[in-house]
Amino acid sequence: MSSLKVYGKPYSANVTRVLTTLAEKNVDDYKLVPIDLLTGANKTPEYLKLQPFGQIPAFQDGDFTLYESRAIARYISDKYEGQGTALFGKTEREKALVNQWLEVESQNYNPSARKIVFECVFAQILEGRPTNEAVVKEQLEKLGKILDVYEAQLTHHKYLAGDFFSLADLAHIPVTNNLINVAKKGELFSSRKHLNAWWEDISSRPSWQKVLQIIQAGQQQK
Repeated sequence: MSSLKVYGKPYSANVTRVLTTLAEKNVDDYKLVPIDLLTGANKTPEYLKLQPFGQIPAFQDGDFTLYESRAIARYISDKYEGQGTALFGKTEREKALVNQWLEVESQNYNPSARKIVFECVFAQILEGRPTNEAVVKEQLEKLGKILDVYEAQLTHHKYLAGDFFSLADLAHIPVTNNLINVAKKGELFSSRKHLNAWWEDISSRPSWQKVLQIIQAGQQQK
């Protein structure tokens, strides 16, 4: 039995961020333990021992427990450094740039992208209310300015941290997939040549295609 366990459901972008990292590192020997936010499974005493904030995912490697998807992704990248894709590059400067863009994703890109996805897709499902179009408009304007910075960076480099695919690029994939393919806001990317090419590249990676199959299998089980 695998010592690796990922707790959550693949409808969560945070969960699929971890699953994509495992796929990039060629780690197949793990168990996905279903924790469904919609049923309140994340609020049980047992789960709160693993993740005291009641969020997904949580992660276990034997007797070691970790939460927060980006921290988990970093841990996986370090533990399996010698196999799969080198997600932190090869030099200290490359690693510093990867970490810089991971922070940009977490602090700048993700908040606006997630708000747009929530309003367009989940407001009705989870809160029983229509989309707040004013919030969507505000966040689209904010995200557009952020993506202009991305476009400038990607004009000079194939990927965010340089000319190598890294954890910084990977971290964007799940939420961007939701933004483009679920919330139908693809014009944010298609209107920016280099950004769009970057997205076409990273979203076609075998790791993400493998995770998409897991997502689709989870949808069929509903």
